[in-house]
Amino acid sequence: MSLSRRGPNNMGRVAVLLAMDRTTLTAALKPLERRGLVTVTIDPADRRQRRLALTQRGRRRLAAAVPIWDREHTAIDALFGVEGPKHLHAHLRALV
Repeated sequence: MSLSRRGPNNMGRVAVLLAMDRTTLTAALKPLERRGLVTVTIDPADRRQRRLALTQRGRRRLAAAVPIWDREHTAIDALFGVEGPKHLHAHLRALV
């Protein structure tokens, strides 16, 4: 989902978005890259940077997963009651 955002997706930006370090992100991307869901390329403007992108196959897989994601998050939110998700999200933001 993080790679479907607009703008250049480089390792640093995605790592910050996911609150993880680059080493962990690199390890997490390897299986996705092997499965043909993600590409990792050298940024032509700055060869030290790596650009990340979903492949067509990755976009199709994401499109299939989003309805499941939505359904599960709705079910979890329902367990917390009306105000529960707001409190949970506020506490999670405070941790970050």
